[in-house]
Amino acid sequence: MGLHSAQKKHFPLRGIEGVVQLFDAELRKPEPDLALLSLVLGFVEHFLAVNRVIPINVPGVRFEPLEPDCPNSCFPTVELGMISALHERFTAQIRGAVDLSQYRRTAGASSRELVKKVSDVIWNSLSRSYFKDRAHIQSLFSLITGTKLDSSGVAFAVVAACQVLGLKDVHLALSEDHAWVIFGKNGEETAEVTWHGKGNEDRRGQTVTTGVNERSWLYLKGSYMKCNRNMEVAFMVCAINPSLDLHTDSSELLQLQQKLLWLLYDRGDLDRYPMAMGTLADLEDQDPIPGKENPLKIHLQAVSSAQKFYNNEHIYPFMYLAGFHYRHRNVREALRAWAEAAQVMQDYNYFREDEEIYKEFFDIANDVIPTLLKETTTAAESGGEGGEAGEGADKPKQAAALSALQDPDCFAHLLHFYDGICKWEEGSPTPVLHVGWATYLVQSLSRFDAQVRQKVSIITKELESQDDDDQSSDDPREGRRRGPRRESKLEEQSSPPPPPVPASTSPPSQPAAPPKKAGEVGGRRRSAQGPRTGDAEGKAKSPSPDPSSSPPSQQQASPSAGPVVVFQSEKMKGMKELLCAAKVNSSAIKLQLTAQSQVQMKRQKSTPAGDYSMSFMKRQRKSL
Repeated sequence: MGLHSAQKKHFPLRGIEGVVQLFDAELRKPEPDLALLSLVLGFVEHFLAVNRVIPINVPGVRFEPLEPDCPNSCFPTVELGMISALHERFTAQIRGAVDLSQYRRTAGASSRELVKKVSDVIWNSLSRSYFKDRAHIQSLFSLITGTKLDSSGVAFAVVAACQVLGLKDVHLALSEDHAWVIFGKNGEETAEVTWHGKGNEDRRGQTVTTGVNERSWLYLKGSYMKCNRNMEVAFMVCAINPSLDLHTDSSELLQLQQKLLWLLYDRGDLDRYPMAMGTLADLEDQDPIPGKENPLKIHLQAVSSAQKFYNNEHIYPFMYLAGFHYRHRNVREALRAWAEAAQVMQDYNYFREDEEIYKEFFDIANDVIPTLLKETTTAAESGGEGGEAGEGADKPKQAAALSALQDPDCFAHLLHFYDGICKWEEGSPTPVLHVGWATYLVQSLSRFDAQVRQKVSIITKELESQDDDDQSSDDPREGRRRGPRRESKLEEQSSPPPPPVPASTSPPSQPAAPPKKAGEVGGRRRSAQGPRTGDAEGKAKSPSPDPSSSPPSQQQASPSAGPVVVFQSEKMKGMKELLCAAKVNSSAIKLQLTAQSQVQMKRQKSTPAGDYSMSFMKRQRKSL
């Protein structure tokens, strides 16, 4: 029990480099000590972000300036005595509470009962009442000193406790908004060990099979990350929260996180961790380190990783990429990346547990894109009216703005984005779209002149019907796989009727209310790629194995024609004529976009079978 002499020799840890050297040494071992590293990061974060006080007023803790000429930038010295005591307390607590002799282990594989017992120990050590969505409670330092952990912090603590017990087969499993554990031979078994949502409800000990089969985004249809020890270290580094308040971050914590992520990146430990690469790229974009990879290249590597290792089922690599282009006001590429994110999203079902990704898309559609197009319009108008005054530093910016609004590819990406959102709603037990979405859709469409909109060719691809009588299939996804019987008449109707409700055996549940602001999309986790050529590969999940799986900008009817968009969703198919009309008919578009949601709202009576409700407790989005 306790730290080894090889670990003790690194102490005291002075400054960022001291912490990085400890991490480097641990990462070179087959089993890096998760408890030790989490305690160190928690200690540093506590004194830099939670209890940021005048250094001389903290008894037993020494502070040293990061730079000799900058006394205001201080870093706490991590002493061996304190960390060793906390480490021994954690290991003693776990080993004293779990008697391994009572649990059978075959071929080194842990049992579900044993994993459940470990999760019980962590769960029962938490305070009975505290605000579980607060910041800075993700580390073992918070658990030992304050008996508080957030949702993903509990999952990490369970894995660290299993490591203390010598259960080497228990590892962390991560989706883009949830965490659980895998164990057994090759990590084939799964077990929930924490909650997800706003309450304390949990399903500890149960598998995640139900969530995977229901095709909810929370479980990524099974394409989640199965971490090794080094990826678990990367997780705790990504979980560092540098925020001092809503508007200020600790520059020291940002530097520490950035250097630790570079350590992991250079070792290849982030190759299968797209969100960690997105976090690193965002940090580089804000404060680049000379001689390192440029942020765009890292973003593209994150997208490639999601496509290669996770069946292109992850959303946030595209969000990160879009955020990068958004910050640099590259309208076309930002719209392209958001469209690609929506095309990945279209093959999921929307459940209540997916509210976080709903907030992301809601903000993008109803705030970020309208604001971006408004700024683009303003820049273009100022360039057109300025004449001679438009010359100078602002001229390239004005030219780019005018170019974006005259670019049919930008309009095609916008349509592709909304088509993915509409397709996501089809067959889902919970409605996605409401009149708020329609208002901003009309506003965004109106930014493009009719001549630009009419350059985009829209195809409403007919999917082959297996059997007309099959419309009443028990599979709720069937409504998304085939068009309605009258689909061929959609193009002949000047004002198309509301599309039919997707086939389902149960009435839909209550519609989701519009969420509050979920954060700035150009920020830490926000994220159309110009250089990338694998766009068609990214759409392999499209229900129809035809050219519709390619991005609109790459589908050319002829060398002289504009981009081609192949609609997959019934709502967008019904709006085909409205989208390219000389004048945007706002009333008809709002009616068409919200029709299905209104039908679902009227029909709701009970929760569909299998639509279990986990109340959410959401940690910061940048944490996973």
